[in-house]
Amino acid sequence: MSPNLSLFSVNALLILGSDGTRIVAKYYVPPHSTSTSQNPYPTLKEQQAFEKGLLGKTVKSTADIILYDNHVVVFRAEGDVVLYVVGGLDENEMMLWQVILGLRDTLQILLKNSVDKRTIIENYDQVALAIEEIVDDGVILETDASAIVQRVSRPPQQDVQLSNIDLSEKGLLNAWEFGKKQLAERLRQGL
Repeated sequence: MSPNLSLFSVNALLILGSDGTRIVAKYYVPPHSTSTSQNPYPTLKEQQAFEKGLLGKTVKSTADIILYDNHVVVFRAEGDVVLYVVGGLDENEMMLWQVILGLRDTLQILLKNSVDKRTIIENYDQVALAIEEIVDDGVILETDASAIVQRVSRPPQQDVQLSNIDLSEKGLLNAWEFGKKQLAERLRQGL
């Protein structure tokens, strides 16, 4: 059993244009990092050099999983963009592969099967939220595309009628009593 057990498994999640331009880049550092496990690419210049070398290597590769610069890299080309998930040497490639498939499927649903550079930039807010739902601070949270889309999708465009809500002290007390009754009922049903 490893003494350094951690849920941290993703070092970076990147979406690059096929011409090498950065569209989305999220680099993660382990929260309890020691001096040997700090971010190997702390500056923008080092990150861009890593991305340029990575794109150069993956353009030539026929595989979907490669080793690059002491990292396991899983990638997938979609339209005119390339999706990357970068993990450490000791990470499970299948787990990283599930992350990339979850990201791809989520983007296809959110962007209505139009996963390209222009559409990603136009819907950057949803793409960024989807990435945060998939990986948070290097920890894989979810890979099911439908669950991610439900959390990320926009709320309905209809207005909420606030005139029917009683915000007086009596209304708040009624809401409190209703909540207590519902909780008590659920606790009774669960036992």
